[in-house]
Amino acid sequence: WGSPLLKSGHYPTPAPGAWATRPAEAAMLPVRSANLSPGDVPRRVIRAPGLTPLFLVGDDDRSRAWLKQRRVELQAQRAVGLVVNVATPEALAALRRLAPGLVLSPASGDDLAHRLGIKHYPVLITATGIEP
Repeated sequence: WGSPLLKSGHYPTPAPGAWATRPAEAAMLPVRSANLSPGDVPRRVIRAPGLTPLFLVGDDDRSRAWLKQRRVELQAQRAVGLVVNVATPEALAALRRLAPGLVLSPASGDDLAHRLGIKHYPVLITATGIEP
């Protein structure tokens, strides 16, 4: 307890990006969504009042390009991202570097895909629609 760090109340902070994937999150990997794959998503109207905009992506070229293209729009909508197919903490961190300012969390998308009739990603889901 004699550490000057503890006495001063100052603790070292990791460099930005050093903890891009938290240990508890890394334990959840790999994430596989058996019912979802990269592909074309037809645009359609849904009615889900109050739904926070969310998007589904994976660790693939199509998702990376989509994230780069739609990042500003996703930020403006405060959309939350689910990474539905990703194997490693490094791959998740690389996706996060492509989309600074966006929340990207690893999670299976199978239940959501079933409920909404979605087979592919990347996709944006809002209170009023599903769009590629």
